[in-house]
Order: sequence, then structure tokens, then C-alpha cells
Amino acid sequence: MVPELENEQLITIGEVARMLDVTTRTLRYWEEMGVIEASHRSEGGNRLYTPYMVRRMRFILKLKELGLTIKEMQDLGTAYGDAKKTENMIPRLVEILDSHINKVDEKMAKLASLRKEIVDYRFRMVEKFNLSRK
Repeated sequence: MVPELENEQLITIGEVARMLDVTTRTLRYWEEMGVIEASHRSEGGNRLYTPYMVRRMRFILKLKELGLTIKEMQDLGTAYGDAKKTENMIPRLVEILDSHINKVDEKMAKLASLRKEIVDYRFRMVEKFNLSRK
């Protein structure tokens, strides 16, 4: 056991993977990419995580669900910094989210335009071939 963490509950990588419904490879990858901090190790070399680290991983999963890339998560980690202050990260997170909102808006506009084209084309085909409207 890591001496400075004796009072903290440590969770194995397998347990964390099951809790978060991800693979252990995903957790190792996030660590390799610097998205999460390096884990603590047991005497046998197994990765161990604190409840705080698990909360951060849940946050990362939410960011992933929102469409953030590994690079963007690395940027957030850099903004979070050694001081581990959330307020240092929030302005960068807002910038990234704004960018994603703009991309979604653009996609929605393109899809709305495509839908209109399809509806118009369908209407013309129905009229041209005297089909009943369904």
C-alpha cells in the first residue's frame, strides 16, 4: 500500500472499469495520454485509484459523451494544472463547449436543409408520376 494513502480507500483498475462500464485498456490509455493522472500502484504493480480519481473519470466520460476529443481533454488537464483548481479549467471548458455547440448548430442547419430538399424532391416525384401521397 502507498504510505501517504493508507487512510484513503483505493480501488483496483478492474473495479473502476466495472463501475464506469469501460475497459481497463481505456483507463490505461487515458493515463498514457495524460487525461488522468498516473495511478497509484500496489506492491504487485496493480493500478489503484482513489475515489477522487474515479469522480474525475466520471467527468471525463461525461465530456466524452458531449463529444470532446482526447486532445481537448488533454487541454483541460493542462488548464487544471498542478494546482488542481477547477476554476482554472472552466474558462477553457466553456470555450470548447461553445465550439461544439457551433458545430452541432452547423450540422443541424445542414440536416434541415437536406430534409427540405428530400421533401421537395419527393413532392415533385409524387406530382410527376401521379402517385398517391402516403
